[in-house]
Amino acid sequence: MLLHILVSWLISALALWLVAQIIPGILVRGFGAALAATIVIAVVNATVGLLLKVVFFPITLLTLGLFLLLLNAFLLKLASLFTPGFAVRGFLSAFLGSIVLTILTFILRHIVFFPGRV
Repeated sequence: MLLHILVSWLISALALWLVAQIIPGILVRGFGAALAATIVIAVVNATVGLLLKVVFFPITLLTLGLFLLLLNAFLLKLASLFTPGFAVRGFLSAFLGSIVLTILTFILRHIVFFPGRV
């Protein structure tokens, strides 16, 4: 269980570092900053993110879930405010970064945890 959590954390940090290499406007100073940023992103998503998702559920329902893309971009930008060595410049970078981060994290976790099903 603990090993699974540690590996997931490392995968998320790697995905964030890769996103910083791909998306202009997202900066990560090193892998240590990526590790710290993934913890802050998780905390922001579990606290503020949960509250905002409950409050904006009607809008999310009306937009068939598309509003979640904007909400995730806002949460990524918010997490960058609390993490030294991690910066998101501009809402477009946050928007694209949150989409790419989600996709990359999904792919990397699938490769690591389900290697025979790729």
